[in-house]
Amino acid sequence: MDLKHSSSGAVESTDSYIATSKSTDLITPKEKGEGASKSSTTAHAPPEGYKVYGRRWAVLILFVFYSASNAMQWIQYTIINNIITRYYGINDTWVDWTSMIYMILYIPLIFPGSWFLDKVGLRITALVGIVGTCIGAWIKVFSVDPSLFYVGFIGQAIVALAQVCILSLPARLAAVWFGPDQVSSATSVGVFGNQLGVAIGFVLPPILVPNSEDLETVGNDLRLMFYMVAGLTSVLLVLMALFFQDKPPTPPSAAQEAAQRIEGGHAEQVSFFQSLKNLMTNSNFIFLLLSYGINVGVFYAISTLLNPVVLKYYPGHEVDTGRIGLSIVLAGMLGSVVSGIVLDKTHKFKETTLAVYALSMVGMWIFTFTLDTGYIAVVYVTASLLGFFMTGYLPVGFEFGAELTFPEPEGTSSGLLNASAQTFGIVFTLIYSKLFYSYGDIQANIVMAVMLIVGTVITAITKSDLRRQNAQVQGGNAALESGNP
Repeated sequence: MDLKHSSSGAVESTDSYIATSKSTDLITPKEKGEGASKSSTTAHAPPEGYKVYGRRWAVLILFVFYSASNAMQWIQYTIINNIITRYYGINDTWVDWTSMIYMILYIPLIFPGSWFLDKVGLRITALVGIVGTCIGAWIKVFSVDPSLFYVGFIGQAIVALAQVCILSLPARLAAVWFGPDQVSSATSVGVFGNQLGVAIGFVLPPILVPNSEDLETVGNDLRLMFYMVAGLTSVLLVLMALFFQDKPPTPPSAAQEAAQRIEGGHAEQVSFFQSLKNLMTNSNFIFLLLSYGINVGVFYAISTLLNPVVLKYYPGHEVDTGRIGLSIVLAGMLGSVVSGIVLDKTHKFKETTLAVYALSMVGMWIFTFTLDTGYIAVVYVTASLLGFFMTGYLPVGFEFGAELTFPEPEGTSSGLLNASAQTFGIVFTLIYSKLFYSYGDIQANIVMAVMLIVGTVITAITKSDLRRQNAQVQGGNAALESGNP
């Protein structure tokens, strides 16, 4: 550890890479006169080498809770589907739409959202997102009346809009703040925030709003739940405004320095559209878009319809439904962390992606044919197995996408991956709902499992073009050739 004064005058804690690290960031970056851009927007590492700053963990942890506060509202209604339909006097379709609105609004906003992230940076983007999340949560406080479902839906839509300022950030935040031997793990922790929120969304509503015949009691419970969420988002809004920062004083790696130099050398008004063109003509990234969308789309469909699927075999187990959803996401969190560590240690992006995808498909088949065993404990186990690989795939997909598309901004590639996921999520949720209510859960789950087979095949034919890793190696070689230690 060493101490460095930041531009604000405060003493800044930084971590230097040590000699035993396998990172290529042991070398010092080129001086400005040696091919580097003189743009004022490009920060250069100090002479003693690339550094990662201690504050990166505070920024990451804040992002985790910020992301969770938005994601926890995604299935806030659908996980207590039967209670919501009875209280508001609406049908199941309207409740399903409270989940699908997240997916539908994200798709047309991904391009302006990615442009906004590139234009204003991490801090402003995150602040816009937490303001929207907070406003939407408070609007739902005023929806507690059997005739005011539309008010709650408006609040849900505003929260859904705010996720545009969240889902594309983990890979970007990790790349900007973390060194090459931590970036995949940091991405997995960033995605962990979304999963944490989904986990809370699965387990908290059934506990706070138990099934009651008295509608007034249900209303009081809903009001308590909405006040708790609104209060949490308000606290996070203050913390984000005070402590969430855009980027460190110097880049943490040769790859990030190269990316910042490239960004500084392009015309601002054409860089985003050029990035889109580069991404959409990258065949390997197109394959990843399809496979990622299929995997996450299946997860969205299962999560949205989990309540009626479980209650079909285990009536009266609303709380268990939430806990099963929690098991899926907690297992996915573990899977995310494990996957991130594996990527940082091995840099085997294609192999890890394929293995996790194939095991997600296997988990789906097991889940499909164990629902009717009569033992709800079996559902807990099989759902956890499915969650470990299916939601554990999220950061793996982000990192593989960043590798395939470097030096394009991570926020743009992540945004497109999320847009694909939302598109497939809408389609698969509608298909799953139709099949479930018309033919049963077995047929619906089989269709989803077959789609995961298709996704596994697409992943297998995607080439391992690790451009970010190559840039890291080339940056190290260039510095060595220039005579730097």
